[in-house]
Amino acid sequence: MDNQKNERILKPTHVLVLTFPAQGHINPMVEFSKRLASKGLNVALIIPISEPSKSLHSTNHGTSSIKIEQISDGFEGVYTDELSLDVYFELFTVSVSKSLTNFIERHQSSQDNPAKVLVYDSVMPWALDIAIQHGMHGASFFTQSCTVGAIYHHVHRGTLKFPLEDSRGQGHDSVPPVISNLSLNDLPSFVVDVDAYPALVKLVLGQFSNVMRANWRLFNTFAELEVEWMGSQCPLLTVGPTVPSMYLDKRIQHDKDYGLSLFKPNDAETCIEWLDSKDADSVVYVSFGSLASLGEEQMEEIAIGLKRMKGNFLWVVRASEEKKLPCNFLQDMELLDGKGLVVKWCDQLQVLSHGSVGCFMTHCGWNSTMEGVSLGVPMVVMPQWTDQPTNAAFITEVWKVGLRVRVNEKGIVTSEEIESCVNEVMGGERGKEIKANSLKWRERARIAMEEGGSSDNNISDFAKNIIEMYKQ
Repeated sequence: MDNQKNERILKPTHVLVLTFPAQGHINPMVEFSKRLASKGLNVALIIPISEPSKSLHSTNHGTSSIKIEQISDGFEGVYTDELSLDVYFELFTVSVSKSLTNFIERHQSSQDNPAKVLVYDSVMPWALDIAIQHGMHGASFFTQSCTVGAIYHHVHRGTLKFPLEDSRGQGHDSVPPVISNLSLNDLPSFVVDVDAYPALVKLVLGQFSNVMRANWRLFNTFAELEVEWMGSQCPLLTVGPTVPSMYLDKRIQHDKDYGLSLFKPNDAETCIEWLDSKDADSVVYVSFGSLASLGEEQMEEIAIGLKRMKGNFLWVVRASEEKKLPCNFLQDMELLDGKGLVVKWCDQLQVLSHGSVGCFMTHCGWNSTMEGVSLGVPMVVMPQWTDQPTNAAFITEVWKVGLRVRVNEKGIVTSEEIESCVNEVMGGERGKEIKANSLKWRERARIAMEEGGSSDNNISDFAKNIIEMYKQ
């Protein structure tokens, strides 16, 4: 066994993969790394991270096929929550540029035939310049949908102008129908209100500053799911859904979770034991991801709606959000006779794939959207910001795998609205149609990642191109 380990260490690293240190970025890039490893490549996943700003937890499942490397993000001893976004991104870019440069130079000096390709998170376009400076090829990896990328691309090019009016009927010939058919409320929040988060607008638009210099543009989606109009203007490869293999094609042994998390999960056995005690399709799983922050009034409406709904609920409330729960809500859970369970974090894939879960109430982050589609779980969608309104529009209007809750005049989703939508998805007539569509898209997602599928072919071609570089 030791000889096998030593042999693996001595093998050249073919690909370096650089991810932005946020959970929604780490998940797809670690899974893409595993896919490349399954094609015969040796992959090193680089994560810029420093404690106490963030801590990385490993579940030791599925990541044994790749090498995990941590480099400094420049925030040692600094709590990044105390920094403004402008300051954070400025310091992050300067520090990680230096750390990445040092890492590549050490890597190149220690191997006779070093990595020839850097796959980098698209929100770090400066990484491409570093790769080119060191004689490497670059592949930009987009962790959001093709449609959202298309919208940002048009804004970057100036095709969509500010201030935006309702996009329907704008009459821009160069704007594809998939965008012009969206209402203003369906567009990413950074496009609708560019003044709210200027640092984040700069980040998402900057993805396209040098994208045509990259050798490849990779998207975490699959061809059947989205209109690939971008391919005519910006050649791309769809390589998703980047969901662990055991939930799709089952060709990568032991790949049953992402394996790396910035959050320490609750006892998985507690969640599964509780789910095991429930009837099939009787539980709504509620999670708003790793970043979304709701107000106290909204949290109270969700709590009331979940208590009133017909079925059971499993609600993920991050530690930072717990104080917003209604007074005595957690204590009152004991009086609900097992109707609900509240946890700080959990293995979302394990929960969504459980037979007792019949509905996913989600903020529509792209990873959660991909997981819901890939596992065939009907959704109730409650988008908050960034790309989530666009994802919600596709979930409800294009793929028809969910219902969208409506906000009132105060911008709040009432308990009655939550109760109504969840009950309809889990037991109403529309719920039957949504369930059928969900199962249809689950099958298409699986086929895309199976041998010969659209995404599998793209990943294979990408890997073959890299292998050919080592033969030259």
